Amino acid sequence: MPGARARRAIIIGGSMSGLLSGLLLRRAGWAVDIHERVETELSGRGAGIVAQQELIARLRGLGLATDELGVHITTRKILDAEGRLTHEINCPQVLTAWERVYRLLRDAFPPAHYHRGRGLTKFTQSPDAVRAHFSDGEIIEADLLVGADGIRSTVRQQCSPDVTPRYAGYSAWRALIAERVFPADVHRELFEYMTFGLPPGEQFLGYPVAGPDNDLRPGHRRYNVVWYRPADETTKLRWLLTDDHGVTHAISIPPPLIPRQAIAEMRADAERLVAPQFRQIVRLIEEPILQPIYDLESPRMAFGRVAILGDAAFVARPHVAAGVSKAADDAAALAASLENEENVEAALKRYEAARLPENYRIIERARHLGAYLQATRTQEEQARAGRHSTDAAVIAETAVLDFLYA
Repeated sequence: MPGARARRAIIIGGSMSGLLSGLLLRRAGWAVDIHERVETELSGRGAGIVAQQELIARLRGLGLATDELGVHITTRKILDAEGRLTHEINCPQVLTAWERVYRLLRDAFPPAHYHRGRGLTKFTQSPDAVRAHFSDGEIIEADLLVGADGIRSTVRQQCSPDVTPRYAGYSAWRALIAERVFPADVHRELFEYMTFGLPPGEQFLGYPVAGPDNDLRPGHRRYNVVWYRPADETTKLRWLLTDDHGVTHAISIPPPLIPRQAIAEMRADAERLVAPQFRQIVRLIEEPILQPIYDLESPRMAFGRVAILGDAAFVARPHVAAGVSKAADDAAALAASLENEENVEAALKRYEAARLPENYRIIERARHLGAYLQATRTQEEQARAGRHSTDAAVIAETAVLDFLYA
């Protein structure tokens, strides 16, 4: 609004969702500060991502360079347990690392307005303002507060305390492996492709991403490995999340604390379940990451002058590869609803109405694709598993967003 003061937004969470919403709100004329509870620079250790065309378009809309965003591939393949090629399709995509996209966004946001080591304890609001209360005792007033603080969101917990992550029935072993250590024959067969292995009720997946410091030079890239495996919540998952000192961790476990016996079991199972090419890759993993898979869905995304977005509001299983694209679409809808709108609460209601249906569609699609991996299944989930677990379905549907625009 010409001549009006710049309205102020406080964003809780300095990862992808926070940076995307911060940059888009700034373009819409808002004064924005991002507060991240972690004191050190964030890292997406072990995370390779598919840079969907929708995300690339959002980044370009922010004026960010995307020519070297990641590794371009054209082909997907499936190998059977003997290492034989069973399926191959053409599917051009850009594959990148979490750090690459994060760094692009982080460098574009003014460093003076990005605050690390700032944990939110609570917020209060009135008809005229919202106040963020931080762990150091400071209280900051603004026109808008955005919860972009991920699956453990403090903002969401205050707004909707009954909304919590729901375990999906399986977990993923993940790793990033340096291209330079690949045996020449395995590199030739796998590195330039997205390649699947499908042991019964499981999914092994690998693809190339950028190397350290976003290095895209051949020989300096990395290979992203994901192995989805069923794990019953009360028995197997609890064992996986219990470290060698007997401490059971909630939601996730730091990589150095994963029990050695669990890692040894994973390696032994690879020797009998996956293709010889994949076995060689597993042997190269130095420190695997364990990622239990969760669903999270919020019935609301707007609470007066407070909005939640990205993984703070909805967490979809990774098979859709929509996490960052979903966050970008949330952020764009939030900024658009607030532009030229003086009434923040009314704008956030429009934002919620626009984004709830799309987020529900993504969550439901991800559940369909992952149903066959679950340790236990309802009758409906059994039907989903039958439709989406065939080789042809997995290779064509994984990490593709066509369903959103059908």
